[in-house]
Amino acid sequence: MTSTRPSSRRPPRPLRPLSKASSATATAGLKNLQQLIQLRWIAVVGQLLTIETTHYILGMPLPMREMLTIVGCMAIFNIVSLVRWRTRRSVHDVEIFIGLLIDVAALTAQLYLSGGISNPFVFLYVLQIAVGAMLLRGSYIWFIVILTSACVVLLAQHSKPLPMAPNMHEGWASPYVLGLLVCFVLNAILVVIFITRISRNLRQRDARLAAVRQRAAEEEHIVRMGLLASGAAHELGTPLATMAVILGDWRRIPALATDPVLQEEIAEMEAQVQRCKTIVSGILLSAGETRGEDSSQTTACRFLDTLVQDWRATRSVDQFVFDNHIEDDRPMVADATLEQMVFNVLDNARDASPHWVSLQARSDAEVLRIVVSDRGPGFSAAVLKQIGTPYQSTKGRPGGGLGLFLSMNVARTLGGTVAARNLEGGGAEVTITIPLAAIALQDKRPNHHGH
Repeated sequence: MTSTRPSSRRPPRPLRPLSKASSATATAGLKNLQQLIQLRWIAVVGQLLTIETTHYILGMPLPMREMLTIVGCMAIFNIVSLVRWRTRRSVHDVEIFIGLLIDVAALTAQLYLSGGISNPFVFLYVLQIAVGAMLLRGSYIWFIVILTSACVVLLAQHSKPLPMAPNMHEGWASPYVLGLLVCFVLNAILVVIFITRISRNLRQRDARLAAVRQRAAEEEHIVRMGLLASGAAHELGTPLATMAVILGDWRRIPALATDPVLQEEIAEMEAQVQRCKTIVSGILLSAGETRGEDSSQTTACRFLDTLVQDWRATRSVDQFVFDNHIEDDRPMVADATLEQMVFNVLDNARDASPHWVSLQARSDAEVLRIVVSDRGPGFSAAVLKQIGTPYQSTKGRPGGGLGLFLSMNVARTLGGTVAARNLEGGGAEVTITIPLAAIALQDKRPNHHGH
């Protein structure tokens, strides 16, 4: 007797969580740069209005040419920053740091030309420090603090005088008091608006990083399962193949061939051995095995018809409703991974509702949508909130919850999704959505028009 040994399979390759983490950080950096650009535009407009008001309305002489030149340079730098932002390349801390340095330098130059520390708008340095504290980390922010403090010290000794006495006792009639009030309100509004936005960007980045870490942990779990399944396939392959050969030999023994009862039992044993092989292969594929080894060309309707036929032949359910609403029956590539993914969802539905299970299939120009429904108790709120997380199950047995978890990972690998919800009249519904581009078979037939 000879036996066959399953071919060795490569362990599944996990996705690279570091690249996703870098992507999350890059997205937050771009949003923070955008906030800084918007803040600089507000500074440009605000400085123009302040300069014009002070010079023409309050009648205070100012070096208009120099101050407007600084405003123009800020506008040019902001246009360059906007072009840089539109490239959508990742933004590093050093770029934000340089941008803040230029803003501090521009503010210092404007204050030098308009009274130095006696100018009530000197408190705008606090806004620069607050923005830097939200955008930068480590030594960068402390350098901003030291730089702004040094600028204030220098402005106390070196600046062009501005005829504005800090006559606080005049109240609203004092231009200095009005300037302080405008500076305070401006600082407060900008701090609330931009710090809130920046904080939201950072929270979104942290949430994306947490999701990446969670997915990396799940994929590491899949890798371990794949290695375990691969070892199990190697270990179980030989005895299963040996049993299949022995049963085939028994079927041909004359003494057993004439006994219909024994022949029926041998046929049942062969069917169970084959089912064990299928289960081992399905676990291996569902654990993350690379697609393509057992691929076959088919169509969407034929794939679903065969899948339903195979599932009903090996599972018992009182009533199974299959509605195939696919009108555009496109060629596709199917393998055991896709079949096992739908099997897992159908098995969960049958366990929850042994009397009735439904499968509906639809497709449009972009996706194939498979909807599995049951009339069971539905998902609990806790399970529905963490649907697809390993070991989150309503079955109350060890290892529960892996079927839907594996199905979600297979769908995610193909760029699709698995969503679950409870139905209003009772029962649950699980929707599998797969992009047709991931499974469609490209038509490579030759064009005979040119012959």
